[in-house]
Amino acid sequence: MTMRTKTTATDEKKEPSGIFFCNCLRKCVAYLLAPADPSNLGVFRIVFGILMMIDIPQERGMSSIFNNWQPDKCHFPMFNFLQPASVEWMHVIYVIMFLGAIGILLGLFYRLSCIMFMIPYWYIFLLDKAIWNNHSYLYGLVSIMLLLTDCHHYWSLDGLRNPKIRNAHVPKWNYAIFRFQIFLVYFFAGIKKLDRDWMTGYSMTGLSSKWVFDPFRSFLSDDAIDLFLVHISGLFYDLFVGFFLIFERTRVMGILFSLAFHGMNSQMFSIGMFSYTMMASLTLFCSYNWPKKILSRLPHWMGFATPLLDEAAPSDSCLYSPEANEEKLDNQTVEKKEKKNTGRKPNKTDQVTVSHKILLALFGCYVGIQCFLPYSHFITKGYNGWTEGLYGYSWDMMVHSWSTQHVRIKVVDGVTGNDVFIRPGAYIGGGRRRHSRWNSHPDMIKQYMTCLAEKIKEREELNITKPAIYLDVWRSLNRRFQQRFLDPNIDVVTAPWSPFAQTTWVLPLLSELSPWREKLEAIQREQLNTSVGNFTDIVFVADFPGLKLENFVSEELNTSITVLHGTVKIETNNENFTLGKNEEMKLPANDTHVVYTVSETPACWMYVYLNTTLMKNETLKQWITDPGTRPSARRKEEWQRKSMIEKCREFAYEKYMVFSVTFWNSYYAIGHLAFGLEYPEEDEDVEIQDGSVPQETEANSHISSSQEDSAASGSDGSVQSQNSDTNQDANQTEASILQKSRHEEKETLPNSKKEL
Repeated sequence: MTMRTKTTATDEKKEPSGIFFCNCLRKCVAYLLAPADPSNLGVFRIVFGILMMIDIPQERGMSSIFNNWQPDKCHFPMFNFLQPASVEWMHVIYVIMFLGAIGILLGLFYRLSCIMFMIPYWYIFLLDKAIWNNHSYLYGLVSIMLLLTDCHHYWSLDGLRNPKIRNAHVPKWNYAIFRFQIFLVYFFAGIKKLDRDWMTGYSMTGLSSKWVFDPFRSFLSDDAIDLFLVHISGLFYDLFVGFFLIFERTRVMGILFSLAFHGMNSQMFSIGMFSYTMMASLTLFCSYNWPKKILSRLPHWMGFATPLLDEAAPSDSCLYSPEANEEKLDNQTVEKKEKKNTGRKPNKTDQVTVSHKILLALFGCYVGIQCFLPYSHFITKGYNGWTEGLYGYSWDMMVHSWSTQHVRIKVVDGVTGNDVFIRPGAYIGGGRRRHSRWNSHPDMIKQYMTCLAEKIKEREELNITKPAIYLDVWRSLNRRFQQRFLDPNIDVVTAPWSPFAQTTWVLPLLSELSPWREKLEAIQREQLNTSVGNFTDIVFVADFPGLKLENFVSEELNTSITVLHGTVKIETNNENFTLGKNEEMKLPANDTHVVYTVSETPACWMYVYLNTTLMKNETLKQWITDPGTRPSARRKEEWQRKSMIEKCREFAYEKYMVFSVTFWNSYYAIGHLAFGLEYPEEDEDVEIQDGSVPQETEANSHISSSQEDSAASGSDGSVQSQNSDTNQDANQTEASILQKSRHEEKETLPNSKKEL
């Protein structure tokens, strides 16, 4: 008796869906392994190698290794076991990376050159989170993609050494991985710009003053340029330009928009080779053989300098259709041409090999990681502060603009109870970015305080064996109120921190006060229109219930405080005053007052500073009322009067000096390691203006109270913020209200070494 199996409708649907999935997977594999011309990738490899050779001495810091990587400084590695090598060995690491860039450019020992560039690059990148940015992260990703792909199949010295790969096909996934990554940079940047602060124009301000917007200034105000051209247009550009580049009909328009966009960025920001790298990457979206089409139009007498212009030869890394394998190879013309290109009779593969599967698996892993990593902050909660994660791999380019009003580091001896105040940035080497980034990320704050505690123990004159460090940081995000970033009553040295748990001692951003920004701008405009507006600074402050703010007012300032929301109690001259909403009070000069937040909700107030010194100094007064008379304005005018030849000569000389210093520093460092070569003695110290923060020496590190109070003011006598930082590295000036008391005992830590 035969048993009949009942077939259900569900079973009938499963088989076709499985077949459909297999067919789709097979077609996807066939497309990714299909052959493509290598010339497009070859040109990108050459351009990227050139750009990295320029980038390494400058933005990678090869010309300032001693300043950046002194072993006795505090650093911010991604993993604490990573530590910088000695200065001499850091020179060796940089030289290896530079040689790798040269090898990538020439296509010489290509895989080895990629490894020589990639490993030192990622080592230096992971060694210091404080200098991360998106394009530095992108360069590291490009180095990985170069290693995985066959960019040396065209216009390379390896092609001369090995005719088998010369002008040989590359699989299409080589192009797909680059196109995917560049598309992701644009698209994720657009997704991140859907942030409310960006869409309302608070992320980046002041860019309208740049000369690149001069053509729009005749019919748009500065505020309109900032909102519509910078923010709204930037949002739509990032969201859609990737799609414009993918589709052939819109590709030309996408390339033109991108050239204009990156050209403007190169003039507005100091971002090294990023703009030019992105311009070079646009060609990857063009046809695979566009370089051959252009080179074929050159005169015949230039043929000696051009690579092969013939059709690409078969390659073992590609998958060919059965029809391609059945082509007759007895055609003498075709066979001679292919033998000329490959050095052997072509063997077209029509079966997926193990190497194909491994490379496709790596391709899939890379795509998955890059899609997931920018949104992985729910796992790495310890790196989250007011923003999610570290700045660099999230593609949230220029979405967050910071200004730092005040940083105070108080060290309490756990044995005696005595306290000293440490200069913020002590034992941090390198440039301005290192000094400004650490105080906005809890992981870097923890690393710095731990390192600082060890340095304090080593200072015998301080006589502190068990330091407890309390940090008070006042910051503003995207033009909000200045507020505390972390709890000032927590000893950061012993405070818990984990990369996978939320940091409990970071205070939340007072986002409920964000609607106040329009009113704050109106108050500033109203004050600026007064007769003393040019000599007045306004600072808006918010604080949490139960906390207090100690603020010293310099003698040259005529200061008042006005409560905008909540209730505060002010203690000054041994008297207490309670102020509610819209109540105002004059504050005594040359004295410290304390503001207590006594309301149940956060309190907001504003300081209005009238600088009487500026009003009395005729020179400074003229600089403020007529900015064109300032020395900086005169220098700018002198630069504009110079001819293009003079500007190019000065630019070339500046770059020559950077590369010259890089070469000689590396020469003596490696010579010292290998042969004991001594460094030459200089009669005078020579400094390179690379934007680094000047380091104090033993002679000037201990600043007196009066000196430090005046140092908090600007060179022209105006009150300025002690630190400022934005993610786009734009300078900002704020009124400094959170100065230390003149009567507090101060102790600053000098650097243990002078500049070499």
